[in-house]
Amino acid sequence: MRLDQFVSQSTGMPRSEAQKLIRWGRVRADGKGITKPATHIGPQAVVTLDGAAISLPGAIYIMLHKPAGVVSATEDPAHRTVMDLIDHPHRHTLHVVGRLDKDTTGLLLVTNDGDWSHRLMSPKHHVPKTYLATLAEPLVEAAAEQLRAGVQLHGEKGLTKPAAVEILPACQARITLHEGKYHQVKRMFAAVGNRVEALHRERIGGLLLDPQLPVGKWRDVLITEIHLPPLESSLI
Repeated sequence: MRLDQFVSQSTGMPRSEAQKLIRWGRVRADGKGITKPATHIGPQAVVTLDGAAISLPGAIYIMLHKPAGVVSATEDPAHRTVMDLIDHPHRHTLHVVGRLDKDTTGLLLVTNDGDWSHRLMSPKHHVPKTYLATLAEPLVEAAAEQLRAGVQLHGEKGLTKPAAVEILPACQARITLHEGKYHQVKRMFAAVGNRVEALHRERIGGLLLDPQLPVGKWRDVLITEIHLPPLESSLI
């Protein structure tokens, strides 16, 4: 790992600030003064800042109730991002697990564990994701059956994978997908002649959005929640 990356992740400061401290000679690795931020250090290196030992944080897992109007990114020059909602001492070490469209609300996960986020989002793992869609028109059973079997999306060659679809009152429907194509939920309902007016993600795998978590707020994900099994494939 680069020394500036280690200092940034250990302290929660931006990497640019960590680089300044290293150049100023305030960081030592295994007792040696190092002034080049790009210097690589080993996993067992003892790093100090102003004489005090620093170490990498453990794995961080965060659940955010994403509001509409913010983008799923760590930074954006023109828009407020989900990271602006997370006041965490190691915020600069975190990344967003997947993404939600700017106008989509609901469950969003943030972590510093790259392996975990890859397992959740990689298409080969088929982790299910459940959404509550508010539609322009009531969803009829024939259209729901099309969605369950797979539909042809505009610009795509094959059909979507089978989805679990539940018709709800008040022009709503709950849909569970095992893939993540661009704007997929909206495009699927468009393929059966309907339009999504609001979209809310409720679940990723076995991890459900905490119903007590207010919009725009976050909390740590419990270790017992992290290891929940995915939804059974029998739902599809």
